[in-house]
Amino acid sequence: MTHLPNTISGVGRSLRDDDLALMRHLLDADGYVYLTGITDGFDYLAEVSRLGPLARQYSGALVRDIRPAPDIGNDVYSASNTRELTPHTESYEFEGIPPRYVALWCVRPAEGPGGETTLADGHRFLQQFSADDQDLMRSRVYEWRSSPSLASQGVRISARHPILEPHDDGLVMRYSNQDIVRVDDGLLPRYVDGGRQFFDANKRAIRIERNAALIWDNWRMMHARNGFGDRSRHLRRVLIATQ
Repeated sequence: MTHLPNTISGVGRSLRDDDLALMRHLLDADGYVYLTGITDGFDYLAEVSRLGPLARQYSGALVRDIRPAPDIGNDVYSASNTRELTPHTESYEFEGIPPRYVALWCVRPAEGPGGETTLADGHRFLQQFSADDQDLMRSRVYEWRSSPSLASQGVRISARHPILEPHDDGLVMRYSNQDIVRVDDGLLPRYVDGGRQFFDANKRAIRIERNAALIWDNWRMMHARNGFGDRSRHLRRVLIATQ
């Protein structure tokens, strides 16, 4: 995977200061960075927290295991099976500002085709909208909900947010193809449906190697997943808050 753009190779057991500086530059410039050459003994939590404090996830844990669960079939839209995921950002259904970064690292990649993490630049997508549209994205408030698969596990969360929210550290963009309550206001259908079309036309697929890590700007990048067949695929995820 070292031929991919935005790759930092030969990381070893820890991030050097120049690695961290390059990570920050790539995240600011292009929205993501891919780390390879990580060896056993790398402390993922300590190293990625150099970008900011870690945020708790649905269960309250800092780390979420992303792997197929035996009791969740592919008839359910869920990260805990093997089906394709549609583009989204993280944590739109929570109150407050969503985590700034998402970090995924691979314990075991899928054998055979599929399983790539896919990314597309949401700020490029926003360029399709006029200044007046973007003003409405800042002022109109919509209802965002947790997914039906989480609801089936007893996790029911909702919050009301605009699509775009200014922050001292940058512009927060929220996106979901599934979990925003649809209203036909002349703007939201163009945003949701146009976002899916933009993503499909512009996504970059990254197959994360064993031990490698992919980090992206959650305020900017839309992400998804290609479907796969190997149920032994295992990634781990942390969320990184703004400092």
